[in-house]
Amino acid sequence: MRRLTIVVPVLDEATIIVGALQALAPLRARGAEIIVVDGGSSDGTPQLAQPFSDRVIAAPRGRGAPMNSGAALGCGDALLFLHADTALPEDADRLIDTALSLRAWGRFDVRIAGLHPLLAVVARMINWRSRVTGIATGDQGIFVTREAFALVGGFPELPLMEDIAISKRLKRLCRPFCISTPVVTSGRRWEHHGVLRTVVLMWQLRLAYYFGAEPARLALRYGRVPPSAAQSGAGP
Repeated sequence: MRRLTIVVPVLDEATIIVGALQALAPLRARGAEIIVVDGGSSDGTPQLAQPFSDRVIAAPRGRGAPMNSGAALGCGDALLFLHADTALPEDADRLIDTALSLRAWGRFDVRIAGLHPLLAVVARMINWRSRVTGIATGDQGIFVTREAFALVGGFPELPLMEDIAISKRLKRLCRPFCISTPVVTSGRRWEHHGVLRTVVLMWQLRLAYYFGAEPARLALRYGRVPPSAAQSGAGP
């Protein structure tokens, strides 16, 4: 089995980081490497992450740059980029290894945790869109061989839309392998800002990016994910 490096970018995730990393302990026991990349937290996230990861490093705030920094330090020949509020299936390492024996990269289906009934619909839309377009989102747990990651130059160092940008690069090599066993991601952004409002905003941002809008301007409209403690029951 390929050795797996899991890169977890974080920013002010003190309320969830310990639970998120503890959930990765079985994979770590089977040889996976956990690298936490902090983008300037002010709530003690790096200190909390230290006992449950192989390395905790600091990186400039952003989206693409922290993940490139973590990947560069990793020893694995397979890379998984995982949001702190996204939980993997228990056999994720085996599923990724099987997928990468068939394709150079891929992603999981996603299920969104939360109370709002429309979150299940949103998840189905995300999974359907990804299958049709071959574009993966960060919430879906993008994984890739180190060789393919190097061939495409890693993530573009963008403040937003880095997942779309690297998907486009990787699609030049092949379409993604879609693992139907889902990861479970927090519904905190949708529940905090309103499900329909967030869906409309994301479609507007993606459309603007398609027509050439600057990612920095789009990032200002997107804003930051609200702190986990403010959310209702949406865990990692």
